[in-house]
Amino acid sequence: MNTPQLLSVGVLVGMMLLFIWGRFRYDMVAVIALLAALALGIVKPKEAFTGFSDDIVIIVASALVLSGAVQRSGVIERAMLLLQKRVTHVRSQLLLLSASVGFASALVKNIGALAMMIPVALQMSKRANVSPAAYLMPMSFASLLGGLITLIGTSPNIIVSRVREEMTGQPFGMFDYAPVGLGLTLVGLVFLRFGYRLLPRDRRAAPTLGEAIDIQDYVTEAEIPAGSPAVDETVAAFRERHDGEITVTAILRAGIRSIPFPDAVLQPEDVLILAGPPDSLERVIASDRLELEGAHRETPDGASGEVGVIEAVIGTESPLIGRTAGRLGLHERFGVNLIAVSRRGDRLARRLGDVMLEAGDVIVLQGPLDLLFERLGELGCLPLAERTLRLGSARKGLLPLAILGAAMAATALGYVPVAVAFFAAAGLTILLGALPVREAYDHIEWPILVMLGALIPVSDSLRTTGASQIIGDGLGQLAATLPPWGAVALILAAAMAVTPFLNNAATVLVMAPIAATFAGELGYRPEAFLMATAVGAGCDFLTPIGHQCNTLVMGPGGYRFGDYARLGAPLSLIVLVVGTPLILWVWPVH
Repeated sequence: MNTPQLLSVGVLVGMMLLFIWGRFRYDMVAVIALLAALALGIVKPKEAFTGFSDDIVIIVASALVLSGAVQRSGVIERAMLLLQKRVTHVRSQLLLLSASVGFASALVKNIGALAMMIPVALQMSKRANVSPAAYLMPMSFASLLGGLITLIGTSPNIIVSRVREEMTGQPFGMFDYAPVGLGLTLVGLVFLRFGYRLLPRDRRAAPTLGEAIDIQDYVTEAEIPAGSPAVDETVAAFRERHDGEITVTAILRAGIRSIPFPDAVLQPEDVLILAGPPDSLERVIASDRLELEGAHRETPDGASGEVGVIEAVIGTESPLIGRTAGRLGLHERFGVNLIAVSRRGDRLARRLGDVMLEAGDVIVLQGPLDLLFERLGELGCLPLAERTLRLGSARKGLLPLAILGAAMAATALGYVPVAVAFFAAAGLTILLGALPVREAYDHIEWPILVMLGALIPVSDSLRTTGASQIIGDGLGQLAATLPPWGAVALILAAAMAVTPFLNNAATVLVMAPIAATFAGELGYRPEAFLMATAVGAGCDFLTPIGHQCNTLVMGPGGYRFGDYARLGAPLSLIVLVVGTPLILWVWPVH
């Protein structure tokens, strides 16, 4: 190797050591690597920031926005809640959860698909009286496998597609990954259904601040519109249809309050006083199209159009004490709506506007986001620790799924490039109100984008200096006596070995050019080796740090570092044994 080649390899080795050390976050490691490459002259200044304009950055950011919109719609969550009533055995529940996460990960970024399903898994585990640890790690592994099914399932697939386009002029299509990804997902699901017994049964999550403030007895007020599924239904049937998650504490008809006897029939324009956990209240209101109190009030002049909710406790000096929201003119004077109240030890049955508020009451206020925190101070209320509350937030149902489906169809049929289709789809979800602008920016994982933008020119230095050619030659000599399946297995195993220590996108940025050169040295077509790189980079089952999905379940599942290898090591072996012939069957090397 000449000096530039040695320097290129040295920068990448140093970067890997920093990743393993863990002293700096992965995006900062990428920035350090880019600065080092610039200082050493292996990346030219005019090429330093080309990575930030790469299509990969646009596709990943857009996919994260679309994932957030689908997650916010609640469609998948509601479908799962219907299914869980019919599935009661632990192994069947595990298969249902893992399969749902796996196949959702084909359409939604796998971290988003997993985040959607964790609350459902926690609810199932509570009902089945088993530890959440039995569900969460298998769900995480299923999400990684499901991400292999489509182009947008995980970042490595997008990067590998670009490498193939640079080499052959033809990128991988939206569903080119499906035969290999589906096969591995199905085999993995079968293993996880039985293999979960390898996990310790004593794992429990430590109590969190969110659990400490998990108020379970909120009371809210909603009106039944014409056409709602609740019309002509008895109170008993209404509660049964919603699995007893909420309680009707009062019915107001023509302004007259009545006791909600089980055989009382609900009618249009009835106002229901509902009590229950905030998530359950939100699901009931969304599924039955109920109209929440204050939903149609106008936004105050001068406030932004984006409306949100906040959870707060009434302080001892609050002007709300001893007064009702109606008498105080909460909306008229302060521009916010009171949409729910919780009082420990008391089940409220009055209209929200008539509830006499007390110190220590927990309330949910709805209003323009640029006013809410300011109004909290004026009202003498303290915001609770942040947690997601969707009560009072508009849902767009199937709209995000329809937009995502249209984008996938447009790219699969070759009408527009992937970056254009997904950028347009992300923009539409925001413009049509399926995802507020603030939440869209919150869903974008900026550290991932910074890492991608910084590492693209650094990893490309392997090619521009010729280092990838030399490394490929060396691997080619090592594998010269191996059959094709042995060469593909070598790349797959190498990618799986590296990805626990690097971010999976970083693994592909480093490994894909080497794998392509390696294939060329052996006289093989590159597709099988690129696919092996994508599969290996997407399958970190050994540690909680190699992929965000594994990190996400570590706390709720109460797992320890070594727990991952118990279930992950045999699954990794299965992916290697099954994945190699599957890749060669779909993507022959000649």
